[in-house]
Amino acid sequence: MTLEIIPAIDLLDGSCVRLLHGDFDQCKVYEMDAVRLASVYAAEGADWLHVVDLAASRDGEAADIEPLLRLLGQSKQSVQTGGGVRNEDDVSMRLDHGADRVVVGSLSVDEPALLARWLERFGSDRLVAALDVRIDADEIPWPRTHGWTRGGAQSLWSLLDFYSDKGLAHVLCTDIGRDGAMTGPNLALYSEITCRYPDLQLQASGGVSSLEDLQQLSQTGARSAITGKALLERCFTVAEALEVLK
Repeated sequence: MTLEIIPAIDLLDGSCVRLLHGDFDQCKVYEMDAVRLASVYAAEGADWLHVVDLAASRDGEAADIEPLLRLLGQSKQSVQTGGGVRNEDDVSMRLDHGADRVVVGSLSVDEPALLARWLERFGSDRLVAALDVRIDADEIPWPRTHGWTRGGAQSLWSLLDFYSDKGLAHVLCTDIGRDGAMTGPNLALYSEITCRYPDLQLQASGGVSSLEDLQQLSQTGARSAITGKALLERCFTVAEALEVLK
């Protein structure tokens, strides 16, 4: 199966940005309109878009979500969106405004039983568990939450063992040590996930900086690659990536 390219757009206070290792103090602002950028990615062949509302993640209910809703209403491709998803109403609101999938981060680690109930209500194809991990000295991946400031109680393997019986279909996994650093993806991690859980549709995130990285990711069994900074920095285009991966 061909690796799918999913461009990432991070929204913060109405701007397209990228954070280094998720740090709001290391934020680069890109002077481009999110709707126009989404249109460029669609024209280059991207069937999906990954949108993170960093304002909602940072500010909660006080966040201005209009930029996200505007993007959901005008994007030409399918959209999955996360950032600040704290309750069932957040999921419903995004789906009602045009999102095709909703990405659940911290809650998928802290309250797995809650996400399991949401999977029953909304369906396995409408939700993505976003598991951002830090690798310990023993090479065990441990999910982090709340902007990567807190550690989860279970290892990645324990969490995925739980979810494998609950109908979870989509998992987005980020090695946070590589996110935004463009140092190459953690190929060993993604290969192990797909080996242990072959039925999961894995979205690999973090570290992609070149077409060669994508070619290597395609050998891990991951279904898709989330890439943000490499596209914004024009290291390659979506069209070039699709051509290489054909």
